[in-house]
Amino acid sequence: MITVSQLITTVKNLLEVDSDLTDVWVEGEVSNFKQAASGHCYFTLKDSRAVVPCVMWRNDALRLRRLPVDGEQVAIHGYISLYEPQGKLQFYADRLDLAGLGKLYQEFERLKAQLAAEGLFDAARKQPLPVWPARIGVVTSSKAAALRDILRTLAVRYPLVDVLLAPTAVQG
Repeated sequence: MITVSQLITTVKNLLEVDSDLTDVWVEGEVSNFKQAASGHCYFTLKDSRAVVPCVMWRNDALRLRRLPVDGEQVAIHGYISLYEPQGKLQFYADRLDLAGLGKLYQEFERLKAQLAAEGLFDAARKQPLPVWPARIGVVTSSKAAALRDILRTLAVRYPLVDVLLAPTAVQG
């Protein structure tokens, strides 16, 4: 039997000796980009089927002509590893090449413009939320821990509410 720390360290070591994972270019769309006060950059790189959390240290970020923005398509170079304290898989980027707006962001903006053109965001269409809701819809996996949390909270705050579940596949 091994400890959690030993397990995570073993997996981290396996990742860091695989040459396919220690010197790799990855292409995707940036989301949730934030630069910390330390200068380190944290963001998510995604495509239509997966996401990976990314870190770019301050010294590497200083070499960029400009920082990426959410929705921008990029190619990043670096390595994949585990952040041991959280057992979290992360990509550590040392280079970043900008490639324009990503397809996911463009599709999101196209849909937003279409819905706005249909007047679906107009203030006149908005309805006030009731003080005591009679029915609340939840869109998540029927097996998700989040669903149990939501149901527990609703049982305390609104014990008479009818919960309508729309089951869907979720990530993470």
